[in-house]
Amino acid sequence: MNVYAIGDLHLSTAQPGKEMDLFGAHWKNHFARISEDWKKRVSEEDVVLIPGDISWAMKLADAVPDLAALSSLPGNKILLRGNHDYWWGSAKKVRSVLGARTQIIQNDCIAVGEYVVCGTRGWTFPTDAPLPAEDQKIYERELIRLSLSLSCAKKYGDKKIIVMLHFPPLLEEWPDTEFSRMLTAAGASEVVFGHLHGEVLNKINLTDFVHEGVNYNLVSADYMDFRLREVAEA
Repeated sequence: MNVYAIGDLHLSTAQPGKEMDLFGAHWKNHFARISEDWKKRVSEEDVVLIPGDISWAMKLADAVPDLAALSSLPGNKILLRGNHDYWWGSAKKVRSVLGARTQIIQNDCIAVGEYVVCGTRGWTFPTDAPLPAEDQKIYERELIRLSLSLSCAKKYGDKKIIVMLHFPPLLEEWPDTEFSRMLTAAGASEVVFGHLHGEVLNKINLTDFVHEGVNYNLVSADYMDFRLREVAEA
């Protein structure tokens, strides 16, 4: 069993006008390119992690075609909410429309083979200046959610911990954050995240960035040239 990851799919079946090639020619037919790579490499026993920004839909019903497209692809899918997933309501409602081999993480964890997958959306973390009050509130809530998810992993004993976040939990110039300290303390082996696009990708180096023994992987779709990244294998 292999574990792959790719984030920021930004699907738009029910959202005309949101096709991603508006953000550059390199996005043209991006999901067809992702699907082609996916079908070549992923077996039915494998797992694909999708850390957020899955669909541009505003309502859950409008996200169903995008979720169905993902469910039709090989392997077991584990989804996480991103900051643009406005359609994502309660965990119960989201789970009610998912295919049999598609799961979500929300304040919990999922065991897959010798691994246990944890995660939360994350948020912008404080750097030089305090966060605005509303951002600080969301940031603190996301720390609680990550703590709940990592606590869930404890019941699985010695399984290796893989963590999904949507927002980066650290940056090379800011490696010591509350998120990174929590991940180190939990003994996470691999962390995947997305959210970063465009020009910022030319200014960072976070692929295979290791901090305190934890391997951090940026897996936003455009950064990965619309190919899945293998993050673990059994």
